[in-house]
Amino acid sequence: MHVLIMSFGTRGDIQPYAALAGALARAGHDVTLAVPEGFADLIPHSGPGTITHQPAGSTMLRLLQEVMPDLSGPLDAWRTLGIMSTAMRELNAECWAAAQAAHPDVVVYHPKCLAGQHIAEALGVPGVLSLPLPFFTPTRAHAMPFFGGASFGAWGNRATYGFRRMAGVMYGGMVNDFRREVGLGRIGHLADPLRNSDGSSVHVMYPYSRHVLPVPADYPPSAHVTGYWFLDDVDGAAWEPPAHLADFLAAGEPPVYVGFGSMGFGKGANERRDTILAALRVHGLRRIIATGWGGITPGEAGTEDVLVIEGAPHAWLFPRVAAVVHHGGAGSTAAGLRAGRPTLVVPFPGDQPFWGTRVHALGVGPAPLPARDLGTGLASSLGALVHTDSYTSRADEMGAAIRAENGLVVGVHVLEQITGVTAVGQ
Repeated sequence: MHVLIMSFGTRGDIQPYAALAGALARAGHDVTLAVPEGFADLIPHSGPGTITHQPAGSTMLRLLQEVMPDLSGPLDAWRTLGIMSTAMRELNAECWAAAQAAHPDVVVYHPKCLAGQHIAEALGVPGVLSLPLPFFTPTRAHAMPFFGGASFGAWGNRATYGFRRMAGVMYGGMVNDFRREVGLGRIGHLADPLRNSDGSSVHVMYPYSRHVLPVPADYPPSAHVTGYWFLDDVDGAAWEPPAHLADFLAAGEPPVYVGFGSMGFGKGANERRDTILAALRVHGLRRIIATGWGGITPGEAGTEDVLVIEGAPHAWLFPRVAAVVHHGGAGSTAAGLRAGRPTLVVPFPGDQPFWGTRVHALGVGPAPLPARDLGTGLASSLGALVHTDSYTSRADEMGAAIRAENGLVVGVHVLEQITGVTAVGQ
């Protein structure tokens, strides 16, 4: 089986798909991975199958990295969409070039790669939508995640999934331009992304744990909740920490980690840094602060109890800390839960309030603290995080359950079932 995998976004949007590529190669399949050049270091070692990297979306990633530090929040981010349109068209073209070079048997695509479904149709192969968030498949069990943890009753919850068509409304012209370029007919701007042009259902793979969010009873057979896809499960390469990080961890009790990853809303970064330092100081906690893409201002900590770093692999760092505070991205949430660490989510936009609500519902951390309330609420939430014994015990249980899963094996099996192709020797 030759699988084309395409994804775009921040590290958390790429890492699971690099992990899937590695798992497929380990199973004997060949993979073409279309992701930005800046994430080439995430591509795992192949064998016995092969992994070919086709750079896609590098210009758009560069624009994001340049723009994010100057944003003050989601509204500013929304206003940048206009300057991204040329780069988005370039991403579509690069994904199509990767597809033509690969001749795949199946296309796995993150929804940020707008051309994914249409590339599969043009090639005449199955297309599999995938993201670590239950965003597309309607259910009565919970509302679309962009409504946070809100519930509108069984039918109201299901109705919220009509918003999954909004990408077609926003980018329908761009999509139809692409379809014309590859020889396909136009589609309506409100076309259902879960329906192929022949009316058949689009398969969706959701790489998150059913222990974190149970699989709804009304999910169709085309919706596959596989379990998380962790990159280190594939590559196994040991990360060597810099000396200052290793020395800090060895010098005392496990610290609390605070970091907001790629949520680089740089306006207010100084205030966030001061607020975090003050709140941690109230409780006498050793702390590691990760600056990420600019959401927290870097600089000297001014005390031996604080270490400021740009970042470190969560899979390596989180098992070595006492608790984690982060923005609630799907990848950060998965890493913290697998490590069995009590978690406080400080959500910014998108799906992050949803995962923060899940963390609290699972009993592994306090209620999510909105980013706008960081100044007034962080000290109190941190106190609850580190002094509530039930959070620690429940986090231990959740970590053990997640570590017992193997979402990558399930993901490979799903693709083999969809294509009817297994690796030689299986």
